[in-house]
Amino acid sequence: MTEQQHEGGCMCGAVRYRLTQPFTYSAHCHCRSCQRAVGAGYVTYTGIAPENFEIIKGEMTIYNSSPGVNRGFCKACGTSLSYSGDDWTDYAIMTATLDDPSVAKPSADVYTSEKQPWVTLDSSLKSYPEFP
Repeated sequence: MTEQQHEGGCMCGAVRYRLTQPFTYSAHCHCRSCQRAVGAGYVTYTGIAPENFEIIKGEMTIYNSSPGVNRGFCKACGTSLSYSGDDWTDYAIMTATLDDPSVAKPSADVYTSEKQPWVTLDSSLKSYPEFP
């Protein structure tokens, strides 16, 4: 099987990364912490094993947003790029920062218990009130 690689990065181009599939998941997160971190009703993440993620240009700045949670962003333009947790086995990338976000179609909505009332869920996706 041929490895598929996908690249992405921040708005200004100072940080670039490469992912090597397989992706472990892609989902919309509706938790309040993610809403605040990106300034939107929800964020879409794509999970990848840490060994399948590499920074190929620049450096991400890491912000410890809560105990055990690390959010990566570009210090030049502020683009949110990643999410990881001390007890997580996956590394999560903000799907919209991929050069071609269509390669990681979401399959679920998580933390729907914190969803904003003006967000409409796609009924074809699995839905979880918390993280499964």
